[in-house]
Amino acid sequence: MKWNAELYDQKHAFVFQYGENVLELLNAQPGEHILDLGCGTGYLTQQLHDLGAIVKGTDSSAEMIRQAKANYPDVDFAVEDATKFKATEKYDAVFSNAVLHWIKNADAMMDCVYKSLKPGGRFVAEMGGKGNVQHLIAATKQVLEQHGYHRQAKSEIWYFPSLGEYTSKLEAHGFRVSFAAHFDRKTPLQDGDQGVAKWITMFAPLYLVGVPEHEKQQMLQEVTALLEPHYNEGGQWYADYKRLRFIAVKES
Repeated sequence: MKWNAELYDQKHAFVFQYGENVLELLNAQPGEHILDLGCGTGYLTQQLHDLGAIVKGTDSSAEMIRQAKANYPDVDFAVEDATKFKATEKYDAVFSNAVLHWIKNADAMMDCVYKSLKPGGRFVAEMGGKGNVQHLIAATKQVLEQHGYHRQAKSEIWYFPSLGEYTSKLEAHGFRVSFAAHFDRKTPLQDGDQGVAKWITMFAPLYLVGVPEHEKQQMLQEVTALLEPHYNEGGQWYADYKRLRFIAVKES
């Protein structure tokens, strides 16, 4: 999937703004070596840098990393795959916000994270949890089926696990899960009834691969109409986010 880093910063800043709460959970200390896994355009990486941490931001998207380097030239950024990376220097903490649900091979990622941490190091993250944007997914698949795009309707873009499922995986990889929560957090969409189309275009373009432009716009309008009873609250539209947040510690 190719990311539009500039659009991400302009129209979807809520991703990293909500992530500031996760930084509080991380409680980074000056001098700690921290990896920001899936750093996007680098906003939260810079926040960690400002707290005095020795931080590195990585992302699989070269476009995101280019934007991050342009935004924050004093911070260390690199293109790395979260399921294949090897740390040359062990970290005190690995931090991740709104990324892990994109990583379907969670086992490979957890193995890399575990090996990259010092004993006693912590893995602190927030991601989409079970039921995240379930109304949006259902409406999009319904419209795709109605228009005959059966292959696209079967696309599974994200991995939204339950709390028990994900914490069990972490434990199987040697972590002790010291905190975990699965909670609702309705998230405002910008631009009113245009917000749904913009969200899908940014985060779920795989649903629309191969759909002609004129039909794509019609389908996005139909998805929006299906979602209006669930998403429109007096003119402000909200997406049905459900988040999973955890702290996992490498004990040895």
